[in-house]
Amino acid sequence: MIDDQTTRTPPLFPKWRWWLPSAVADELDPDRERTGRGRSRRTTRDWIVDVSCFLLVVLVALAGADSVRKEHGLPHGYAGLDMALGALACCAVWLRRRWPLGLAVGLVATGLLSNTAGGAVLVGLFSLAVHRPFKYVAWVGAAQLSFIPVYYWLRPDSDLSYAGVIVFSVVLTLLVIGWGMFVRAKRQLMVSLRDRARRAETEARLRAEQAQRAARAEIAREMHDVLAHRLSLLSVHAGALELRPDAPREDVARAAGVIRASAHEALQDLREIIGVLRTGDGDEAGRPQPTLAALKELVAESCEAGMAVELDQEVVDPAGAPASLGRTAYRITQEALTNARKHAPGAPVTVTLSGAPGGRLTLAVRNPAPTGEVPHVPGSGQGLIGLGERALLAGGTLDSGPTPDGGFEVLARLPWT
Repeated sequence: MIDDQTTRTPPLFPKWRWWLPSAVADELDPDRERTGRGRSRRTTRDWIVDVSCFLLVVLVALAGADSVRKEHGLPHGYAGLDMALGALACCAVWLRRRWPLGLAVGLVATGLLSNTAGGAVLVGLFSLAVHRPFKYVAWVGAAQLSFIPVYYWLRPDSDLSYAGVIVFSVVLTLLVIGWGMFVRAKRQLMVSLRDRARRAETEARLRAEQAQRAARAEIAREMHDVLAHRLSLLSVHAGALELRPDAPREDVARAAGVIRASAHEALQDLREIIGVLRTGDGDEAGRPQPTLAALKELVAESCEAGMAVELDQEVVDPAGAPASLGRTAYRITQEALTNARKHAPGAPVTVTLSGAPGGRLTLAVRNPAPTGEVPHVPGSGQGLIGLGERALLAGGTLDSGPTPDGGFEVLARLPWT
């Protein structure tokens, strides 16, 4: 097998590229390796612009050809040469996107000899200002401006004075170059804004993912406490059965029932945290877990802190709710009250709780629009993202957003099995 490196075509100009300007070297070396600035197919807009430029330079060339035929004192056959160079310049306009620098240099030199190439020269300067940095525009533009007095000294205009035609040509050239530089700056600004928007979207997505991972890690740490309790019960009763194989039948049956119930509850808890990655044991292991019955204490603590919180609880036996359900409802209420205290200080908050076993638990935390001036409190919305993750892992849903009266509502629906 022949190595790919042996069949690769060597660069055409490896020795002298280093002393040329980058734009010149890029245009003279067609086999260069392109890194994101290669040719691309013309879009519909590009075709419209290119055809318009071609038609414009053709019209200017036709007008120039009429003046050349009326011009006196030209050498024999020079009028035909002028028109031939103008036709070539018009055709070369189609290369303005591929070789803007080389085309501009060639057209400026051609414009010194041909009156009919004047329109193509201006289009070449405009394309150079759009597609190349200012240093190349300055050199080529300065050459064109220096050629204007020479050209009209050799071929004076019959309608305008020498000073007047020079001023008009210089102003027209500067306007074309300035217009091209403005178009280039506008395009660069749009590219910069698009890059900023993409970076902002990426950063927002990364922050959301980090918030989700943090919320899942917190849930995993809380579930670790519950699972440790379940497994410890399993270990104790299994050890008792191992030490006393001759225990009475009633004791064995009772221990087996406890083991079965603990194992079932542990499996239920495990189903809730599948896919959740723990990031460490943390320093919160062993703390008591909140339940649904602890919502009254949470509301009381918020009232003691100065909030006006009303609890409308329609659950008959909140203490009998599953531990995972009570813990999820407690955390959602806690975060919603914290947000209300930060973003709507002084506004009354209503916590509504309803549901029954076999159905679903509905938890709503609402507050009206705050009165008076509200201090700006920075927030990234990561707390709501964590609540959504918590509700999702519990098998429910969470909706949050502004209400028609200008307030805010957090509504969670959790299955009660």
